[in-house]
Amino acid sequence: MPFTHRRGLARLGLLALLGLSSVSAYAQQPGGPPPAVGVAPVARRPVTETNEFIGRIEAVDRVDLQSRVTAFLEARLFDEGAEVKQGDLLFRLERGPFEAQLQIAKAGVAEAQAQLQNANLTLGRAQSLLSTPAGQRSTVDNATAAARSAQAQLLSAQAQEQQAQINLNYTEIRAPVAGRIGRASVTPGNVVTPSSGALATIVSQDPMYANFTVPVRTMLELRSRYAERGGWDAVAVRLRLPSGQMYEQTGKLDFIDIDVGRDTDSIAMRGRMPNPPLPAGRGVGRELTAGQLVTVQLASVEPVQVLTVPRSAMMTDQRGDFVYVVGADNKAERRAIRIGSQSTPQLVAVADGLKEGEQVVVEGLQRVRPGAAVTPGPVAAPAGGGNGAPPARQGG
Repeated sequence: MPFTHRRGLARLGLLALLGLSSVSAYAQQPGGPPPAVGVAPVARRPVTETNEFIGRIEAVDRVDLQSRVTAFLEARLFDEGAEVKQGDLLFRLERGPFEAQLQIAKAGVAEAQAQLQNANLTLGRAQSLLSTPAGQRSTVDNATAAARSAQAQLLSAQAQEQQAQINLNYTEIRAPVAGRIGRASVTPGNVVTPSSGALATIVSQDPMYANFTVPVRTMLELRSRYAERGGWDAVAVRLRLPSGQMYEQTGKLDFIDIDVGRDTDSIAMRGRMPNPPLPAGRGVGRELTAGQLVTVQLASVEPVQVLTVPRSAMMTDQRGDFVYVVGADNKAERRAIRIGSQSTPQLVAVADGLKEGEQVVVEGLQRVRPGAAVTPGPVAAPAGGGNGAPPARQGG
């Protein structure tokens, strides 16, 4: 073997020996200080209990506008998609033929009144002659029958006048409820009939319904949970919009169905939500729209005091949920916990496994090992126990 090659191998061997000795020396050095971790106390905090379900917005009133008579559509008097008030004139139909029919009916009433007046005069004369030799009972009876017949004809003529007036009124189609009106299905110039279908649709705007379904088991648990706090009156309804933001208004439960869905084993529930106009600077219209998909939250009206830890302290593995508790000797202890139903996005409600005042690790969990010492330091705990939403304003 060449001398230079043997010398290179010798150098590599020497370097390897030096490296092993360095590693061995390093491994034999005393360990560094315990890892630093952030801890927070287990504390009782006010927590708003919430349960979320998928729901859909529905208008309280929904009206399809239809023609009650057959006539030409003369004018559409609204802007499609705009809000209308109750009583606003929306469509105007051709009035001429109905005005003429009303005049004919009025003439019929006048004629019937004249006939009744003449029949009453005839009856009066016949009754006055009945006490004289010229009077006959048969004449009085005939006059009485003629007067009653004239009275019936007058009532019929008055009914025809009333019907003609109603038909004339039907030529003006007004808003039966306040709300937002959709697109018109018929344009002016077309003939509309009672069978033409909806000319347009109005949906009310304030309040709105939030419909959702709840599994029967969950509904029974909620009913039991709130039984001692006022029942369903202790539950507020809040909405999370499709954008992820919480709706500012708060509603109340106003309906629970009487039947359980056989296919889903769930029951339909409904919240009544205020839907006022958007404030100035935030656009035109309202936040909730009929048919809108939302997340419905059932939240307790009054917060409850529960034992909590920050959500960042909780970990989960095959054995379940657990936290690391730092004892008086600054050693980390794995502690299994049972989570309560009042947990929020910031806090975990602890039903079992911890005591108030114990310190749990919330920062530096990757450096913690069961039974190993740590250097604990306090960190700021989450403020309050809300559900992550801004305070909601109460509504009817």
